[in-house]
Parts: sequence; structure tokens; C-alpha cells
Amino acid sequence: MSRRLRHRWDLSAREAIALQQRLAPRVERRDRLPEVRTVAGVDASYDEARKLALAAVAVLAFPGLQRLDQAIARVPVAFPYVPGLLSFRELPAVLAAFERLRALPDLVLCDGQGIAHPRRFGIASHLGLLLDLPTIGVAKTRLVGEHRAPPDRRGAWTPLTDRDEAIGAVVRTRKGAKPLYVSIGHRVSLASAVRWTMACTTRYRLPETTRAADRLAATARAA
Repeated sequence: MSRRLRHRWDLSAREAIALQQRLAPRVERRDRLPEVRTVAGVDASYDEARKLALAAVAVLAFPGLQRLDQAIARVPVAFPYVPGLLSFRELPAVLAAFERLRALPDLVLCDGQGIAHPRRFGIASHLGLLLDLPTIGVAKTRLVGEHRAPPDRRGAWTPLTDRDEAIGAVVRTRKGAKPLYVSIGHRVSLASAVRWTMACTTRYRLPETTRAADRLAATARAA
């Protein structure tokens, strides 16, 4: 796997924040996608007893959404838990998992934030910039910003705004379910991020990419 961008991981919190601020302007907020034939979901969690981060990547065919490839990696956690800096804890393991795939996917949906982040550089943006891949942040909870509740119908959404800037969309993926917080990761517009999230979502609240990665991670944790 070739990496378009590399940086040190042995950073202090202050250095990590400064790096986010330097890299955020490089995030592409317009569509630059190939023909999408494969989509991937990413899940990261922690083994506190052993101080390891566990990352799972599941690659699905599009539009059929059947599993094509998967990878798991465990990496020692070196960065402390700091809100807004979770990518520095999680991405070393995520990158190790991507290196074990047979081929990189065309599009990645991350269980986390893209530009819907105080410094506009959540894990989806960080990963997309490192790999130069189109990425979307699909988070279960809000990190920053304000919004109105979207109408209670599948596909309805309202803007997520922060300091008069639209940073994402609050998307109702299923009638009666809590919405998801969708944002640009890298190389994808907000409209496309919403459209691709819905295209990867069937009858459940979460996209099938996220569900597949979650199941893979749960199996790895139980092993």
C-alpha cells in the first residue's frame, strides 16, 4: 500500500493539534471519486488490559454490498485519550489493517467524524488525506455544531453548522431511528457524502459498511 502522506505519531497533544491545523486546509471538499465498485467500513476499539488498539476494515462490493475482503490489526496504543485527537490513537492500527487488504477500496465510510470536528480534521479526513482516498465521516453522535432535527423519514436531513459554516448533515437513515452525523472526509462533497451513506444503508440505522466492520471487530475481540 502506497501512502501519499506520512507524519510522525510520537507527538504531544499540542503538537497533534498543530498538525491538524496544518493539514485541515489540504482536505478536498469536492468530488474526486473513481467509479465506485468497492466500499469499506472501518471500526477501531481498545483492549485496555493489554493497551492495544484493534482495527477492523471490511470491504464490500457496490452496489451488492457483499463482503469481498477484510483485515484486522492490533497495535500498541501510544497516544493518550484526548477528545478531538482520537485519530492519533486509532489510525496506526487502522493503517496497519489497510496494509493487509488485497487492494484499497474505492470509497471508505468511517465510524467517526470528517470535517464535523472543531479543527475540521476528524478521523475520516485524516485517513483520507494519508491514503489519498475518498472518505466520509459517518458518526453516531455529534462532536460539534448545531442542527434542527431532520424529518422522520428515510433520507431526510438537515444541515449541521458551526460558526456559520456547514460542516455536515444530520441524516435520518431509517424512520423512527436516531439520525447519523455525516460529513466530508476527503475527496467527497457533502451532497455526495449523504448520497453514498444512504446508498450503503439498507433496512438498519447504520450503513452496511459500518455493520460489517463492527461484526468483524466483535469477532476479533472474542477470539
